[in-house]
Amino acid sequence: MEFIWNFPLFSIVLSLFSGVLCTMLKGRHAKNYTVAFEGVLIAMTAAVLIFTMRTGESFTYVMGEFPAPWGNEIRAGVLEALIVLLFLIVVFCSLLAGWRFLVIDVDESKINYYFSIINLMTAALLAMTYTNDIFTGYVFLEILTLTSCGLIVVREIGRTTLAAIRYMILNLVGSGLFLLGVVLLYDITGHLLMLPMHEKIQIIASSGVGMQPLTLAVGVITIGLGIKSGMFPFYLWMPDTYGWSTPTSGSILSAIISKCYIFLLIKIYLRVIGEEVLGMIHIPRILFVLGILGMLFGSVSAIRKKSINRMIAFSSAAQIGYIYMGIGLGGVFGYTAAIFQIMAHSVTKSLLFLSSPRLAEVSGDSLLFKNLQGSAFRAREAGTFFIIGAFSMIGIPIFAGFSSKILFGLAGAYSGQTLKFFLTMLALAASSVLNALYFIRTVIRIYSHGESGMKESVAIVPTAEGRIRMVRHDTEDDEKKYGAWTAAQRLTYILPCLVLIALNLFLGLFAWVFVDLINRGLAMFC
Repeated sequence: MEFIWNFPLFSIVLSLFSGVLCTMLKGRHAKNYTVAFEGVLIAMTAAVLIFTMRTGESFTYVMGEFPAPWGNEIRAGVLEALIVLLFLIVVFCSLLAGWRFLVIDVDESKINYYFSIINLMTAALLAMTYTNDIFTGYVFLEILTLTSCGLIVVREIGRTTLAAIRYMILNLVGSGLFLLGVVLLYDITGHLLMLPMHEKIQIIASSGVGMQPLTLAVGVITIGLGIKSGMFPFYLWMPDTYGWSTPTSGSILSAIISKCYIFLLIKIYLRVIGEEVLGMIHIPRILFVLGILGMLFGSVSAIRKKSINRMIAFSSAAQIGYIYMGIGLGGVFGYTAAIFQIMAHSVTKSLLFLSSPRLAEVSGDSLLFKNLQGSAFRAREAGTFFIIGAFSMIGIPIFAGFSSKILFGLAGAYSGQTLKFFLTMLALAASSVLNALYFIRTVIRIYSHGESGMKESVAIVPTAEGRIRMVRHDTEDDEKKYGAWTAAQRLTYILPCLVLIALNLFLGLFAWVFVDLINRGLAMFC
């Protein structure tokens, strides 16, 4: 066994250990340790990616001396390593760029616990992506749910507490449905490892006996993970969850957490159920329709919002719809487009969530559009970062969003169904126009000189009792107060955002590189 085969397991175990360690460190030390540790994880994951690319094969790490149908396994191929690497880079950039906002939003005595949660969340992300048995996926799915709630509630205002409770309730429903599906699949197949489950399901499908419980199992797993990832119509928890969290949490939750649930679903579809069986129970058709509805309803909801944080949050619901539409299209092109969208949306959405609070900060701490007027002139770097993220979401050429839309169009064309192709192109056109409406409106607002954003604005300030009160500010004073960042603060904000922009441009200009890696990973999947 190659020594590098240990890296995925080491990454998970060390992340769990780091979560405990950070509880014993002071806030700034916990932050420095976590950032350094995320850098180590990035290096280890890059090594796994290079190794699997060079060998052309995936590898499986078996827990224990003897393999068993109920055992625990970790599997790493090109696709798993690529997704984990991207997720870790986004976490790394979010921690650095969001640090200034974190020390404002979170009590100093609790910052070390925040980074403890980040490390536990990282362990869950890694385990869910690498797992080769479905029950391990469920265990770390629950850990990811709990740590996600911690990322929300750590900002102690009334809205975050309410958002965390709502998020917890809905996610527990999703977890319960997922567990029910796991139990049904185990009852049907007698296995928990993915490959033995797949072989048994193929036998069931060929005989035609037991298809009804199998359909029920796949259905409840899909609904459970759909609730947790924000699939239409289960996306209404997103605005408060993403919008009221501290920027670091909003960036991670929107860019990574929901995508991890979808990646686990894709893994179950391809490695456990199989595309042919999925087609027999009509799951792709349902996801295709729900994906298109999510694209449209999410965009319409975003247009109606009056604050930038809620607009970006509803935009996430629309982008999740793209992913489910790609899964519904099926085939190599459909899954390639869906996975590419996971990557493109991760780097773009994190950039938007990290730039918008800076624009609000120089506008009297107000997130309302009417008070953001001219904010891009008061925070030039944040304005530039926001406009790049907005152009990517709209689908302007050279950015990742454009390549993503091209891939969805190709997936529709290669689906072999005229109606699906027509609906795909119509949905892409309608969604792009809707995206342009609310993102271009925002860009015009932040780059327009005017009185509404320069004189007086309203800020939302938490009280000691956890309530929220409205306070008026003079934004010229705020500009003097917030505009004077130190060189170190400016550097730790700008450099991570530049990394995200570079990834966005690389995904847009060299999409074929990532498409090739995704195709190689999918071939290893199957």
